Amino acid sequence: MSPLEASTPPARAAVSLASLAPGAHAVIQSVDSSTAIGRRLQDLGFLPRTPIHVLRRAPLGDPVAYELRGYRLCLRRVDAARVWVVPTDPAPPASS
Repeated sequence: MSPLEASTPPARAAVSLASLAPGAHAVIQSVDSSTAIGRRLQDLGFLPRTPIHVLRRAPLGDPVAYELRGYRLCLRRVDAARVWVVPTDPAPPASS
């Protein structure tokens, strides 16, 4: 194994946004834009390389609140399933 391979973290697999638990952080990899809903999600800022944070779920599990690009919105799980993300570790808190 080369030194470069040893220092490179393993790549994480993409998962559906709908599968993430509240509190999770991720980066959007792709959006299924083959439907009007997918295109609307892109219009709302669901674009590749955009960080996203899962805030909370409604009491019955649907919809789910997300934060991205400085705003919050709720999506039904069926719509969130059109977005593929790569989970990340949360950003460390800023030190003062």
